[in-house]
Order: sequence, then structure tokens, then C-alpha cells
Amino acid sequence: VQLQASGGGLVQAGGSLRLSCAASGNIFNIKDMGWYRQAPGKQRELVVLISQGGSTNYADSVKGRFTISRDNSKNTVSLQMVSLKPEDSAVYYCNAEIYSDYAWSDYWGQGTLVTVSS
Repeated sequence: VQLQASGGGLVQAGGSLRLSCAASGNIFNIKDMGWYRQAPGKQRELVVLISQGGSTNYADSVKGRFTISRDNSKNTVSLQMVSLKPEDSAVYYCNAEIYSDYAWSDYWGQGTLVTVSS
């Protein structure tokens, strides 16, 4: 099983970016999918999670600016980010809890860099 993330880049404050992540491999089922981020010198933190049924849990710092969506038929999750701030700069990692090979496991994408200039 692999998670492939894409969509990071450099944007000015106030701008927008869209991140995407696709899960592939021997996947039987996926529970929560989500995005985490890690800024230099800081711990990885939760940005947002979305359940299989579509329930969401956003970090307070991104509420109203970020929107997560998922396509269960394609095993993909996306993150639309608007009104970006310099403090949103980080490496963003997609994450998914996946049932594969008779077990549930936590999988991570390779990370995609988001840089917001002031």
C-alpha cells in the first residue's frame, strides 16, 4: 500500500493551494483519512481528519480556511487551502488507516512542501 501526495508549492499569503493524495495497492477498506503538517523545529500536528462517512475534525487554526474531501471510490483525499498564512508553511503529510493483508495499519504519504510567503 502506498499513499502518493501532490500539490504543494510556493504561494503568497492570502493565496490558495490544493493538495491531493491517492492510496494504491492491496486495499480492502479505509477508515479515517487526513492531513498532518510539520513545520521546521516543530512536532507534526493534525490539520484535519475525515471519516469514511464524511465526518470531519479540523484543527482550530485552519477552520474556515481549509476544506477536506474524499472520494471513497477512488481512495483519494484532497485538501483545499485558501487564505493561506505564513504560519501554514510546513511539510504536509497525508495519512490513512487502511485494511490490507488482513490487518489495519496506519499509512503515510511522502510529504509535500507548502511555503507561504509574506
